[in-house]
Amino acid sequence: MWFTKSIDEVVADLDTNPAQGLSEEEALARLQKYGPNKLKGKKKKSILQMFLAQLQDWLIYVLFVAVVITMVMGEYVDSIIILAVIILNAILGVAQEVKAGNAIEALQKMAAPRALVRRSGTVKEVDAETIVPGDILILDAGRYIAADARLVESANLQVEESALTGESVPSTKDAAQIHTSETPLGDRDNSVFMSTLVTYGRGEGLVVGTGMHTEVGNIASIIGGEEESKTPLEIRLDHLGKTLGKLAIGICVLIFVVALLQGRDLTEMFLISVSLAVASIPEGLAAIVAIVLSIGVTGMSKRNAIIRRLPAVETLGSVNIICSDKTGTLTQNKMKVVKYFTLKEEATIEHGTTNTGTDEAILLAKAFILCSDATYDKQTESGTGDPTEIALLMLGDDLGLDRDELLSGNRRLNEFAFDSDRKRMSTLVEEEGNYTVYTKGAIDNLLNISTHVIEGGQIVELTPAHKQAYAEATERMSAQALRTLGVAYKPVSTVVSTEEMEQDLILLGLVGMIDPPRAEVKPSVEMAHQAGITTVMITGDHKHTAFAIARELGIAESIDQAITGQEVDELTEEAFEQRVNNFRVFARVSPEHKVRIVRALREQGNIVSMTGDGVNDAPSLQAADIGVAMGITGTDVAKGASDMILTDDNFATIVSAIEQGRNIYSNIRKAVIFLLTCNLGEVVAMFITLLIGWQAPLVATQLLWINLVTDSLPAVALGMDPGDPDVMKEKPRTPNESFFAGGAGIRAIGGGILIGALTIFAFWYGYYEHGFTPFDEAVPVETLENARTMAFLTLVACQLNYSLAMRHPSKSIFQVGLFSNKYLIGAIVLGLLLQHLIISIPFMQEAFSLRMLDLEGWVTVVILGLVPLLINELVKVYLRSRKRVSEV
Repeated sequence: MWFTKSIDEVVADLDTNPAQGLSEEEALARLQKYGPNKLKGKKKKSILQMFLAQLQDWLIYVLFVAVVITMVMGEYVDSIIILAVIILNAILGVAQEVKAGNAIEALQKMAAPRALVRRSGTVKEVDAETIVPGDILILDAGRYIAADARLVESANLQVEESALTGESVPSTKDAAQIHTSETPLGDRDNSVFMSTLVTYGRGEGLVVGTGMHTEVGNIASIIGGEEESKTPLEIRLDHLGKTLGKLAIGICVLIFVVALLQGRDLTEMFLISVSLAVASIPEGLAAIVAIVLSIGVTGMSKRNAIIRRLPAVETLGSVNIICSDKTGTLTQNKMKVVKYFTLKEEATIEHGTTNTGTDEAILLAKAFILCSDATYDKQTESGTGDPTEIALLMLGDDLGLDRDELLSGNRRLNEFAFDSDRKRMSTLVEEEGNYTVYTKGAIDNLLNISTHVIEGGQIVELTPAHKQAYAEATERMSAQALRTLGVAYKPVSTVVSTEEMEQDLILLGLVGMIDPPRAEVKPSVEMAHQAGITTVMITGDHKHTAFAIARELGIAESIDQAITGQEVDELTEEAFEQRVNNFRVFARVSPEHKVRIVRALREQGNIVSMTGDGVNDAPSLQAADIGVAMGITGTDVAKGASDMILTDDNFATIVSAIEQGRNIYSNIRKAVIFLLTCNLGEVVAMFITLLIGWQAPLVATQLLWINLVTDSLPAVALGMDPGDPDVMKEKPRTPNESFFAGGAGIRAIGGGILIGALTIFAFWYGYYEHGFTPFDEAVPVETLENARTMAFLTLVACQLNYSLAMRHPSKSIFQVGLFSNKYLIGAIVLGLLLQHLIISIPFMQEAFSLRMLDLEGWVTVVILGLVPLLINELVKVYLRSRKRVSEV
């Protein structure tokens, strides 16, 4: 039991060195020995289980009944074809489920937790699965703990362990404690456990258990994962499908009753009615939505946006406000100190060369280094920790300080970790028996707790003139878009408490840092503006600093569009909600302000996207319609509360994700409208012809074939349509907008009626070219089969060609690119080839009651099949001309 042993005993047992950690070779060897650090998940469904699940649908049960009845009646060919359709549909469903599952697994892998470890003397971030016993875990606030560990160092460390103990109050940890074997889990103050959360302070832990050999691994309820749930989009489509299905079944029952009254063959009419019911119900909607979503979010992940919750894809298309952090999202997240100020001088720092610094400047840099948790390697130009702290370490390098020597000669005894309320951090350091407190934070904050300053190399009492000098220096730097940070210190005679550390300090000076805007952000802000999306900057920086960056990026034009957190506090909720849409910059805000801003924006009817990276950002991420976490700098808590994770922490990726989200929704809508149009065409053709007393233009097997080939393949291909480059020129979609908005409903009804009418005409023409009409009673079988072949081929041709017109509601097929969707072209070509096969092969001809057409028949089918596409293109010409007139 590790918690009963001293640190030295645990280190010896695990054969590791806390100062160096494991080597990469040793870590790899232990990974092979102990296995990956992960819990066993749910057992995946087998292919057979997925196949059987595809058959558990009431529509399939109807078809099985049809199979049994046709076999009893001796219609074995029909039975085989219906059964083949059932099996083929199930196989396609399994294939889609496997593909969607693989995509989700890939996303889960990309979004897997990360952990900070020390290996070969270097702190680095690694996948949590690669953690092994003996690793040294670096623990900081906001990070989930990746494995069970015995603490070897702790500084005001607090861990929230409710997942294990049920105790909601964070537990205070102390590495020096040694417990007895009877100590309960919740009282083991020298240990931390997998899946718990660091809420405060910092520490280092020696990993003693991974994967299923952890405390959380013993809890069966933890293993299993989340229940799968349908997205609002899928629920809406499900409801739509069932409504249309009931309507279709009602029509089919009516057809059967009419046929009964007309004295038709009941066996044939039963099969036709059942087949038409199945063909009329868009049961493929849910599967198509699932595959389009999975392909879409996989594509988004490749462009640095990981979607954690599928409903976010639908919501993205409605976003009209993007609330973005400044640092790292709008800027490069590469802070550099470019100026420093002491009462002796204000100097500019030149990077890459050693700058000559005064004694005050050297002490300033030393204080910043000893009051930091960051690391930075000059050789690799890489580091860990907050970019601001890394910039302060680089300041020491620029002033010629040897950081390694400095850190080895100073031992940290205590610290008062940074929090958003105090806006400062303090450390207590021992150097050759002397104790010193170093505190860094916002300069106005430090002025409130400082009583002295260094002036002319002497410690003197802080006066209003000194405060004025610091205020003016801060103002000068802020006007240059520099972020300011002050530092103070005080010698103490003994170890002091955290509260005593931040009293009666001696102010040393301040530095000005800049984080340049990302080059790609300004065009993205402009693109968002064209798309009806307002960009809002939310930052902890000073008002003038924030506004300077916002103006450069095109986010704000006037300082009146900027407001501070303090000014927000002075407004009532009602007044703030009324004015919130006027602001583009929120400066000096706390996480609590973020929540208030999001709620106020939503109260005004906005759909809000919010970025965040810290523990305290979780409430605002959850309050927003789309919570966006930073993948690089974001804490595990922020990622867990988000709907989307940016793997590059880049604002441009948010705009790109909105663009992709709009296109994904648009593609789903195309597929839905196309399916409904095709189904309506089949119903119109069957219902009208049977109502006026004609023979059925299509038999059961033909209807099932059309449902399988013509509907499904182009619908999936439409769902994979390349993005519309002009989608960001449109305004955001209303969240409750119907699929049939913007004329889509009229297009579906008009297209369905047109396809149905052309099918009826083709059926009539099949009689006419043989010298008969559908009203004639004594008609040769060859003539009826010729008419049905004409109707069958025409219906298929109309639907396949019509899919090209569905790619855009107003752009022509040449404007969107005739061959730009290779999947759709492939689906059309495959559909036509399959049509040719079943009409050319004698056995297939017989099975589907078809016959080879003559030249006149083929020409008629080709011409009729192009009519829906041509009419749609003419309508688009009219729509474009009307739009041009309205814009003049």
